[in-house]
Amino acid sequence: MSLIAAACAGFLVAVLWMDLIFDSQVLHHRGAEELPESVLASVSAYYRRATTTSRPMSLLIALVMAILLGALVARYVTDDHPGWPISVSIVLAGAPIALAAVRTVPNAKRLGARTDDADEQSRLARAVGVDHVACFVCLLSFLVVWLTFAA
Repeated sequence: MSLIAAACAGFLVAVLWMDLIFDSQVLHHRGAEELPESVLASVSAYYRRATTTSRPMSLLIALVMAILLGALVARYVTDDHPGWPISVSIVLAGAPIALAAVRTVPNAKRLGARTDDADEQSRLARAVGVDHVACFVCLLSFLVVWLTFAA
């Protein structure tokens, strides 16, 4: 179970890294209310591909998230004394997965559809980027805790 959880988290960190490559375009325009069209076009095209047109490959990410949570729950249930590393690991992995399900993926799909005006697309692009940074930090922290204490 330990290796499965670490591999899943590593995969998700790699996916987030790719997302952050596109999200980083937004950082150059922190002072602007509306992002330039070239940035919106690039980021929205990426998220359209990542969330909509890449099926069934996009479903692999959801499957890996489910496997990660399943491995953590199995470890928690089968461990005689789960202790803080397992509990913290569940929070560090579960929080970004919940954030992705509730907010990040819906925002990325909406951004990819490009049905909103430029102001709203800019807000969505920034929100997705912030979510990805938070998820990246959580999953890296999970890997540190998991590989140091829980494995």
